[in-house]
Amino acid sequence: MNNLNILVVGGGIGGLTSAIALRRAGFEVTIIEKDPDWSVYGVGIIQQANVIRAMADLGIIDDYLDAGFGFDQVEIYIPNGQRVATIPSPSLTPGYPANVGIGRRALHQVLGDRALAAGATIRLGATVSVLDDDGNGVDVAFSDGARGRYDIVIGADGLYSQMRGHVAPEAAPPAFVGQGVWRYNFPRPTDVTALCAYDGPIGVGLVPLSDSLMYMYVTTPEPENRRYPRAGLAAEMRAKLTGQPPRIAALAEQISDDDAVVYKPLEWIMLDGPWHRGRVVLIGDAVHATTPHLGQGAGMAIEDSIVLTEELARHADPEAAFTAFRARRIDRCRYIVEQSKAISFGQTGQGPRLDQGKATHEMFQMTAQPI
Repeated sequence: MNNLNILVVGGGIGGLTSAIALRRAGFEVTIIEKDPDWSVYGVGIIQQANVIRAMADLGIIDDYLDAGFGFDQVEIYIPNGQRVATIPSPSLTPGYPANVGIGRRALHQVLGDRALAAGATIRLGATVSVLDDDGNGVDVAFSDGARGRYDIVIGADGLYSQMRGHVAPEAAPPAFVGQGVWRYNFPRPTDVTALCAYDGPIGVGLVPLSDSLMYMYVTTPEPENRRYPRAGLAAEMRAKLTGQPPRIAALAEQISDDDAVVYKPLEWIMLDGPWHRGRVVLIGDAVHATTPHLGQGAGMAIEDSIVLTEELARHADPEAAFTAFRARRIDRCRYIVEQSKAISFGQTGQGPRLDQGKATHEMFQMTAQPI
């Protein structure tokens, strides 16, 4: 299909990488993002070799890596602080590292700049008010009063996707796994040069983001799905780290700024039915949101953007393109969702415990396969 005019709903990681990929293929792209400030969490994200390969495919790998911290292994620790495994993660992109830790704001800046430079139109503070798919195109009315007609609409609008309600109105809502994740930034000690993952009922990870910065993530049992007020968040996070090994306990003492704590309940969704309806298709968290236990949520969205673009370029019929896209993606995305959920359930006593090192090694092998 040539000269398609495509609307991308959602200006996050999946939406921006979609815009970059689609513009490289020659399509016209408009992104709408409901947040007028286009704000992003100030903490970091882990991305692995398959994501670095994808960034090379998108032509943005050097800008991307310049904004983060590359590393080639994962260190696994048990709750007493003993390191029990160092798992190498071979690079899939010659000359580049296997993994990267990157600040979400830094990543957002790189992707946003490259999407704009590629010629995408980005409109903030707008949502879809009315969507009318007549089979030949989609007429869209927006919350800001604008209207447009598009050949295809891509729902990249995340876990609580509005577009999922159009594609699969019968889909169950996101399901809570009984855990939450806490994140906080620290100066990076010289001995944190890779992901340091501490397994246990309270899971802790240290992730380098730059020469001077790292972040800590903490997964905690939250059986009642409590909502924590902003005031007192730092004290709550410190309390969650009681009894941790000395390395983590020393960092816990530095958690003091309520506004710097990011807390999020962990939820998942896996849409088993069609990922499209007519000329509207879903990608990323809108269709296969995962918990962060394997660090692949954003990676799956980025891969989606590349595969969907390839299929749109390959097929004259949107239905064929969307069907081929789902066929290439569903098994890989389901693996990440189900394995991440299984690790979570093992940590909270809702299922058998998984060996975190083995699960991580198997994930590296799976994601090394072509997309």
